[in-house]
Amino acid sequence: MPTPAHLAIDMGAESGRVIVGTLANGRVAIDEAHRFNHLAVDLPTGLHWDTTGILREITAGLAVAARRCAERGLTPTTVGADTWGVDFALLDTSHELLGLPHCYRDPRTAPHYDAALAKLGKPRIYGRTGIQFMPINTLYHLMAAHADTPGLVQQAHRLLFMPDLIHFFLSGKLANERTIASTSQMLDTDGRWATDLLAQLDLPTHMLHAPVEPGTRLGALRPSLAEATGLPSDFVVVLPGSHDTASAVAAVPADPADHNWCYLSSGTWSLLGVERDTPDTSDAALAAGFTNEAGVGGKIRFLKNISGLYIVQEIRRDLARQGNEHDYPTLTRLAEEAAGFETTLDANDPRFATPGDMPAKLRAAAEETGQPAPQTPGELVRCALRSLAKCYADTIDQLRDLGNTIDRIHLVGGGGQNQLLNQLTADATGLPVIVGPTEATAIGNLLTQALGGTADSLKKIREVVRASTELSTVTPAR
Repeated sequence: MPTPAHLAIDMGAESGRVIVGTLANGRVAIDEAHRFNHLAVDLPTGLHWDTTGILREITAGLAVAARRCAERGLTPTTVGADTWGVDFALLDTSHELLGLPHCYRDPRTAPHYDAALAKLGKPRIYGRTGIQFMPINTLYHLMAAHADTPGLVQQAHRLLFMPDLIHFFLSGKLANERTIASTSQMLDTDGRWATDLLAQLDLPTHMLHAPVEPGTRLGALRPSLAEATGLPSDFVVVLPGSHDTASAVAAVPADPADHNWCYLSSGTWSLLGVERDTPDTSDAALAAGFTNEAGVGGKIRFLKNISGLYIVQEIRRDLARQGNEHDYPTLTRLAEEAAGFETTLDANDPRFATPGDMPAKLRAAAEETGQPAPQTPGELVRCALRSLAKCYADTIDQLRDLGNTIDRIHLVGGGGQNQLLNQLTADATGLPVIVGPTEATAIGNLLTQALGGTADSLKKIREVVRASTELSTVTPAR
C-alpha cells in the first residue's frame, strides 16, 4: 500500500521551501523538494512582497514535489503553509488582490503606532490582546493602510494573512487560521477579533472573519493547480499552525511529564518563551515586553521576539556590498577566532531591526556604551552573537520573575546549526541547551496536517519528533 505524503510550504522572510514529509512507524522523514529566494521590493508606495513571484515559485515547488512523490512511490495527500507573522493582503468581493502586501519592515507604521498608544494606552490594548508592542504589528499597518489608501480598505471584503493568502491560492477557500491571526494585536486572547477596540481607532472590521483552528481541512486543491502540478484531484489543503513559530513550537521534542523548559526558535528572528494553558496579561508581563500568541493544541506561546540572526544576515549583506563576501560558516569561524572580543550590545535595539549598514549601527551602539567598536567581520559577528546570547539570558531571568520555572532550553530551528551561538547561549544562561530539530517548523507543519491540531495531537506530534530526531546537548563551559 502506498505511503501517504504531506507537503509543507515553509516561508521565511528571505526564502521559501516546499518539503515532502512522510509519517511511518512513528517516525517522520522530510525531503526538501524545492527552495527559492525571495525578498521584499522597495516600490514608490513602500516595501512590498513580490506576491505573484512567491506563488509562482510555490507552484513550481509543488510540481517538483509531485514528481518526487511519484519517483518514491508516495501518495500526496495534504498540503499546508506557514509563514512569518503580521503581514496581510486585502481582497475585494471578487477575491481580487487589492494591491501588493506590505512588508512588516516598511517604516510607514511609526506615526500610527504612536497614535494608537496615545489614544488607547498600552495597558488597555495588552489587556485585551496580550500581544507585545512592536511597530511591525498588523494593527499599525492596517492603520497606515486606512490612512494612506482608505478606499482600498473600505473596498476590502476579506483580510488574509500571508499563509491564509497561500491557502486561498491553493484551494480557492477563504479562512483566517488562529495562530497567524493572533500575531496581529487585533485578536482578543479568547480568539475573537477585538472589533470594539479597532472601532475606537476608526478602523473598519467588516473584512475580519472568525479564525479557525490548526488542523482544519480547508478543501481540495484547485483543479487548474492540480493539473499544472501533477498532484491528484483529491489532494487536500489542511491548515497547520500557519504562523511559523507556532509550527516550530509544536515540534519541540519535550517530554509531556517535563514542564520546566523554555523554547528558543532560532532563525531570522529569535522567539524565546514558555508554553502555557492560559495567557499572562499582567502588568509585569506587559512591562517585560512578552507576547501571548496562539499555539497548536489550544496552547498559548508566551514569548518575547528578539532580533535574531537577522543582524548577522545584514552584516553579511553589507560586507558583500563592499566586495567582502563570506558564507555563514566562514563568518562563524571568523567570530570564533575573534574570541577575545567581548563587546556586548542590546540585541533588541530598534536600529538592529531595520536594513541598512548594520556594521555602522553596531559600531555606533558600541561607542555609545563605551565599549570597543567591532571592526573586522569576525568581531562584528561575534558581537552580534554575544548580544543575542545575553538577550536570551535576560529574557529567561524575566520569565522566572513572572513565575516560570526553567531548567533547560529546547533550541529548534535553523539557528541551531550555529554551534558558537549555542555555546554562547549555554554559557550566558547557565543552562543546558538541547538542540534539535533544525527543521522544526516544517516538521510541526507536516505533523499537524497528519495528526491534527488538538491537545492530544500535540502530544503525539512531540512523541514522533522525539523518536525521529537525534538531539544534542550543549552544556555551559563555566
